[in-house]
Amino acid sequence: VQLQASGGGLVQAGGSLRLSCATSTAIFSRSTMGWYRQAPGEQRELVASSTSGGSTNYADSVKGRFTISRDNAKKTVYLQMNSLKPEDTAVYYCRLIGRYDVWGQGTLVTVSS
Repeated sequence: VQLQASGGGLVQAGGSLRLSCATSTAIFSRSTMGWYRQAPGEQRELVASSTSGGSTNYADSVKGRFTISRDNAKKTVYLQMNSLKPEDTAVYYCRLIGRYDVWGQGTLVTVSS
């Protein structure tokens, strides 16, 4: 099982980015998908998650600004990030939690002030 994350980049504060994480595994629809991030010198933290049943969960720091969504037909999970702040700068990772526990390779998001 492999996850391919994309969509990172450099954006000014207040801007938006959409991250994507695609896989080919058939278990995608039955798995919880999560977005995590790790800033330099910090521990990796959960940003948002989406269960197979449609429940979502967000870190307090991103509530109201980030939205996780999934397209089971495309086997892709998205993270729409709006009103970005410099403190959102990090490497963002997607994770599949189900029959397997798999991490994507990470995509760098840099928010300039």
